[in-house]
Amino acid sequence: MSFKSTLEKLPFYNTAVLPYHYLQSVVAGAKNGWPAKKLHVIGVTGTNGKTTTCFMLWHILNSAGYKTGLMTTVAWGVDDLEPELAHMTTVDALTLNKRIKKIADSGAEYLVLEVTSHALAEFRTLGVPFEIAIFTNLTHEHLDYHKTFANYRAAKGKLFKNADFCILNADDPSCKFYENLSKKYITYGIKNGENRAENIKLGVSGVKYSCGDIKIETKIPGKFNVYNSLAACLAGKHLGLTNEQIENGIKTLDSVEGRMNIIDEGQDFTVIVDYAHAPDALEKVFDSIKGHKGRVISVHGGAGRRDPSTRSVRGAILAKYSDLVIITEDDSRDEDPEKIAAEFIRGAKKEGKVLGKDLIKELDREKAIKLALEKAKKGDVVLILGKGHEKTILRADGPHEFNDTEIIVKLLKS
Repeated sequence: MSFKSTLEKLPFYNTAVLPYHYLQSVVAGAKNGWPAKKLHVIGVTGTNGKTTTCFMLWHILNSAGYKTGLMTTVAWGVDDLEPELAHMTTVDALTLNKRIKKIADSGAEYLVLEVTSHALAEFRTLGVPFEIAIFTNLTHEHLDYHKTFANYRAAKGKLFKNADFCILNADDPSCKFYENLSKKYITYGIKNGENRAENIKLGVSGVKYSCGDIKIETKIPGKFNVYNSLAACLAGKHLGLTNEQIENGIKTLDSVEGRMNIIDEGQDFTVIVDYAHAPDALEKVFDSIKGHKGRVISVHGGAGRRDPSTRSVRGAILAKYSDLVIITEDDSRDEDPEKIAAEFIRGAKKEGKVLGKDLIKELDREKAIKLALEKAKKGDVVLILGKGHEKTILRADGPHEFNDTEIIVKLLKS
């Protein structure tokens, strides 16, 4: 374990380094001429749905003829996006400002920026004037860093307190908290909110619904994408786009890498890759396929040094909704993969799964994926969960090239 890793485990570490983070952000902004001030910036935060919402709004704006930059967990840039190789959503202040400057210098008018609680707590977005802030949802995550849910919620609240206009998910219990922080806001949802999705039709290839006189059709499945697309639509409306521009922008976005991606190589079963790694995100993935008649085979594992309290819970969720669960590695870092897997297995056993029967441990992720594909029969769904778009896997000896989608395609073709 490195010296820095040891320091990060100290209970006071995050607070102690805040002055350093603040100074770093001031230097980064000043050195690059506070580049975000040259752009109309839309920030998106929440536990789940941030990346997809960002991609949807970025695509809406670009399709409508407005040159728009994007910075997310998956990629960043303007037209030709560059992959985000670091396992980080909102990058450090120095990198963030350099990239924003590059986007502004390209002639972009807008920037859609995915914003995390870590970034807000550490002042990484200092000096970024948010014209619009979007709230997707809030569930328990990153408590290894924030320690309490209240701290986590408050960290995200900094975005809404400073934004000119906010778009808030009224179906989420934290909505009222953010309403009280916002200068101006509108709400959206399915059950609650001023702007509600109606006539919802869910399918394996996308969702359809209406909101007032807007008719939305996505190519990305899942009920949660009703929320994601509606938030993006309302941002477009606030920026003055027409219904036609918004509808076209959503409909022509084929996919978001690592988010409910269906891998089709001619096999007679469905394979889906998704980034879901929090309990709520896993629940939503399973909810999106609940009408499927075949068996469900799930492959998932937990990252090291990341909120261990959710591991047993995730194991139980996998067991509850899957016919076969395969527990494997994720970014174990300097934690023992066997120990991480044991916590998932404990949760799965509580839901009745039997190790060696409908619960399998295979810590080599490629072998785990291969096993899932081999066991799949006609009409089944295979879910490869947790890493999504990521191009590396972090083990004790450092990063190794690894991409779920590439591995799956290779195995299906072999």
